[in-house]
Amino acid sequence: MCLGIPGLVEEILNSEPLERSARVRFGGISKEINIAFVPTVAVGDYVIVHVGFAISVINESEAKRVFRYLEEIGDLEDLG
Repeated sequence: MCLGIPGLVEEILNSEPLERSARVRFGGISKEINIAFVPTVAVGDYVIVHVGFAISVINESEAKRVFRYLEEIGDLEDLG
């Protein structure tokens, strides 16, 4: 099953158009993610991430709803 996970953009690491990357936080875990597919994303935005690529921007309330669900089923720790 393919699953996109929401994350909070904490820092833009690379601004080159095809290599644009950011530090993204998923609950208590932080990872470097390619953000080339979401060129308007900025620090503080929430994105949906699939296999290391941010594929869309979502609002904060939707991201927090998904985090609560992942915590309930105990999968948030498995993201690391």
